[in-house]
Amino acid sequence: MMSCEGMANRIVKYLDGRASAAERHELEAHLALCADCRTRVEEFRRLWVVLDEVPAIEPSPAFDARLRERIAAAPQPSPWSWLAPAPRVLAAFAAMVLLAVWLSWQSPAPEPEARTIEPGRSEQEFTMIRDLQVLEDYDVLANFEALEVLPVASDSDDRKM
Repeated sequence: MMSCEGMANRIVKYLDGRASAAERHELEAHLALCADCRTRVEEFRRLWVVLDEVPAIEPSPAFDARLRERIAAAPQPSPWSWLAPAPRVLAAFAAMVLLAVWLSWQSPAPEPEARTIEPGRSEQEFTMIRDLQVLEDYDVLANFEALEVLPVASDSDDRKM
């Protein structure tokens, strides 16, 4: 059995005669049992009778030509008009820039982390970690083979200067 909601969606198809025989039989069975849907169908039929009495307005023979003239006379947008942003876009962009500037001034600079010595580590180990780049440079220079061929300056050479 069809519900009233399903019937409401098929009334026009039924009244136009576009419903299949099975749909038509099902709709008529529902209309026999449901007074509300019968009333709705009768209202649609009366509306269509009134609409059939209204004279159809035919466009004038020159309608098409006048319409084409109006379209041709309408101002054409510039080929560069797509570059001009809409006022809403400009306002949104300005608001985003202002927000970014404001946030950059409001965010505090990060504070350096306080270093604490973990249990079992000495201050010397932390100093060595801090000076790791210097130690790496020393290690590279100490093992640099090109320095071995250079003459070693003696103390007597230093006194001559």
